[in-house]
Amino acid sequence: MKKLTSFDWIAIILLVVGGLNWDLIGFFKFDLVATFFGEMSILSRIVYIVIGLYVVYVLIMTLSKK
Repeated sequence: MKKLTSFDWIAIILLVVGGLNWDLIGFFKFDLVATFFGEMSILSRIVYIVIGLYVVYVLIMTLSKK
């Protein structure tokens, strides 16, 4: 098993944060990112983009293990 790097850990943490944010949106119609950074502000869009890129990284990391 490969040792996880700091980049890997950041990706996993952001994946969890993104998943929890979607749970909050789905269950309570509460967007945590928008609460902190503003409704579709440039900063909130950057947060969404960064989380999305890390999700793609985790997907690639997971699929490349096979």
